[in-house]
Amino acid sequence: MDKSEVTLERMRTFVRVAERASLSAVARELGVGQSTVTRHLRELEDALGVPLLSRTTRRVTLTEEGGGYYANCVQILRLVEQAGDEALGARGAPAGTIRISCTAALGVLHVSRLIFAFQDRYPEIGVDLSLTDERIDLVREGVDIALRLGPLSDSSMKVRSLGESRRLLVAAPAYLAKRGRPSVPEDLSSHEGIRMSNIAGSDRLVLRGSDGSHGEASFRGRLRVDHGLAAREALVAGRGIAPAHRWLVDDLLADGRLEIVLRGHAPPSVPLSMLIVPERAGISRVRMLVEFLTEGIGGIPGIDRS
Repeated sequence: MDKSEVTLERMRTFVRVAERASLSAVARELGVGQSTVTRHLRELEDALGVPLLSRTTRRVTLTEEGGGYYANCVQILRLVEQAGDEALGARGAPAGTIRISCTAALGVLHVSRLIFAFQDRYPEIGVDLSLTDERIDLVREGVDIALRLGPLSDSSMKVRSLGESRRLLVAAPAYLAKRGRPSVPEDLSSHEGIRMSNIAGSDRLVLRGSDGSHGEASFRGRLRVDHGLAAREALVAGRGIAPAHRWLVDDLLADGRLEIVLRGHAPPSVPLSMLIVPERAGISRVRMLVEFLTEGIGGIPGIDRS
């Protein structure tokens, strides 16, 4: 083995190809040509004397040797980054980049402001904020931290509970003046509902009574959207009634552009969680952002601490 050919750059390229299973995706991510990615892999395999990846026209998979080498590379690269963090920490200047994924509407309205405040405190730290409602693979997408609303599936990520996101039924005063105000859940069947197309079963609305009771109501309407900010705009425009997270509409309720409907009933709260890639959890700048967000999210309207 020619150890001089086993460089950190080639290791990083190999690790990202293994995680993304795509040479072209990694080339775009690194800002290099695909030929550079191919060359890094070839040079690394030549230096080791074993094939690490099996490549066809349709997919890239790890060989048996590649699987073991990948696990070792991840640990080596993590230690290298932690060593760099410690060196920077010695001079009191945390630096580097953190990649965070967040539910889109929550990110736009609230989390982005927390990120701004974090960077004001730590000006040498870069943040890549990705806003999406899709449940992405954190390792594959190179994300360090993700903020997720809703129940979590089985995961190898570290999970920190941030609380429960309170929801309520709301509508614009103009809509209620035109269509009338529902007084019991059953009245919702005769109203226009603004529904989320990316939520299964949105034609039935589960409601919890102030007395602790639970029930379902029929919930239909002509408008379906797949983004919380679109639902917010539709509510203000008087297009109907919708269940909404308190943080999504708190300012609209405060200035009277929306009103709470059926005060004695509300949709169940939704858990808000932070997922952290275990291999990144020990990096100082990631730990700092985790703690900063944990504290700051407690100030978002409608987030009830566990």
